[in-house]
Amino acid sequence: MIPRFLLLVCLAACAFPACGGTSIRTMDAAGAMDDATITARVKTALLNDQQVGATKIDVSTTNGVVTISGTVRNRAEEARAIEVARKTPGVKDVRSTLQTGG
Repeated sequence: MIPRFLLLVCLAACAFPACGGTSIRTMDAAGAMDDATITARVKTALLNDQQVGATKIDVSTTNGVVTISGTVRNRAEEARAIEVARKTPGVKDVRSTLQTGG
């Protein structure tokens, strides 16, 4: 099994090329955290949570609304993933399309 730290490093390395050469900002003019930063923080929080098998969870963010999708083992893991995402700074709302049975 890939150590969570190595997986986290790989995810972070993949996120930076998506910036397309623009400067990386965590806040826009209105002071709201940008979606890429929120997505990275939610992914990191899920990876660090011992109750969530985050390697099968995808995260996307639009205007501060986080969508988590993928597969979890059971409803308790789904509820925990939603809770972790909600508690992440900058998240306005969480939508889940997680499926159980993975």
